[in-house]
Amino acid sequence: MPGMPAYSGREPIARNPYMRRPGRLIARSILVLLLMLCAFVAFWFGLVPQSVSPLPSLTLEERPQWFVDFRIAALRRDPAACRALLHEPHIAATPISDRPIANGCGWENAFRIQSVDGAELGLGALTCEATAALALWVKYEVQPLAQAMFGTRVTSIGDMGTYACRNIIGSRKWANMRSQHALANAVDISSFRLENGETISVAKDWKSRGRKARFLRRVHSRACHYFRVALSPDYNRAHWNHFHFDRGIFTRCR
Repeated sequence: MPGMPAYSGREPIARNPYMRRPGRLIARSILVLLLMLCAFVAFWFGLVPQSVSPLPSLTLEERPQWFVDFRIAALRRDPAACRALLHEPHIAATPISDRPIANGCGWENAFRIQSVDGAELGLGALTCEATAALALWVKYEVQPLAQAMFGTRVTSIGDMGTYACRNIIGSRKWANMRSQHALANAVDISSFRLENGETISVAKDWKSRGRKARFLRRVHSRACHYFRVALSPDYNRAHWNHFHFDRGIFTRCR
């Protein structure tokens, strides 16, 4: 008909505004994954201090349930948050001056600990985040288990030290790497003394049978909720008489 455009034989293709090119969709997915990875790394390495963290502040008033590791790691570079958290009656701890890290040894943001939830300790330098992990473990795992299994509380906890400028021992694979003890970021626990006078020893009771052995195995496994590395005598011969707990970058519970 006059005035009408000639028919070309091709129908126009309607574009769906909700369709995305595969390449663009993949690129956006990769970007989201990279952002999530960066966020994980930032929280894992304690690069997000409590003062700017979107996660709720850690407290010793109640057992933490969610994002426990990230919330402990947030204390690494936040001395003010540490002082607000680590106080009596939950823990008797005193902040100490930094020892500048040289040759892989030294510490930052550390405390000296006298007692945790009524259990006496004599710990030297221990980083804030390791101190927080220790406090949560004693208050919400060790003491309740002692009360439930022995009908009494722990009055003192034996240890084998915190800071030591040395490499990892007991493993050829990691022998050339600095121990977390070299950063005052680890503690070795050897025994527990109860109010009734009984002593529970890792060296004597770990491989025995009965309540003491069950107590040791339970407190060790529950330490993995707060510490990234929790080693027992089952790990290697170097740990035959103590638990090793630390807040390093690796994870191991054995």
